[in-house]
Amino acid sequence: MPATAWDPQQYLRYADERTRPLRELVARMPALPAAPVVLDIGCGPGNSTAVLRDRWPDAHLTGVDDSAAMLDTARTTGEPGAAYLLADARTWDPAPAAPDAIVSNAALQWLPGHLALLPRWAAALRPGGVLALQVPGNFDAPSHTLLADLRRSPRWRDALGEDAVRAGSHAPADYLHALLAADCAADVWETTYLTLLDGEDPVLEWVRGTALRPVLALLPDPAERAAFLAEYGALLREAYPAGPHGTLFPFRRVFAVARRR
Repeated sequence: MPATAWDPQQYLRYADERTRPLRELVARMPALPAAPVVLDIGCGPGNSTAVLRDRWPDAHLTGVDDSAAMLDTARTTGEPGAAYLLADARTWDPAPAAPDAIVSNAALQWLPGHLALLPRWAAALRPGGVLALQVPGNFDAPSHTLLADLRRSPRWRDALGEDAVRAGSHAPADYLHALLAADCAADVWETTYLTLLDGEDPVLEWVRGTALRPVLALLPDPAERAAFLAEYGALLREAYPAGPHGTLFPFRRVFAVARRR
């Protein structure tokens, strides 16, 4: 995702819901050595790095992200005790850090071809080290398909392009096979969280922190941006109607924990 598109405060509006999958991921990770070296790749505003600190209080933590705005937030309100590095995960080499663990929380979906990164990251681990990741698995859900269709519509295709900004993940079996081929023992699973969102247009507010960010970056004119949000918001209200207890938003995630042999 383009680094300039990130808005840390909007992303953190649903921080608890976004962080829950990571907490469940790290709970499934095996024990690490004392004072482990842990890398948080795609650390964003540091909410994920803070979870890793809770899990390993004595860890040497480094958060890596390609957004300076996100890293500024991470240093001040995320996990100030960690080190942070501005770098592109697609080309950055974690090997010199000799990590005991590499964790990537809801970041790989922004990197086309990210399965090819996993063998390199696994090889960077110390023997017995752990690679853990989780990514969204809801790219065929209305929140994403409606956005792609709207971008390709006659009203918006000139400004936004016919092709959607492509974030995406793979089937759980694809992550399993990639990690096994990287000489790891691997555990891969998926979970769908039936999340109840409150407030007016809550699904629109949710996606404004992630999938909608690069689209809005292509609409600098406030009137055009407001018109697009109004049209997309109406589609989301129809797809995700409010109920008596809130708006139900299925939130599917894919998880993997792998140990280097």
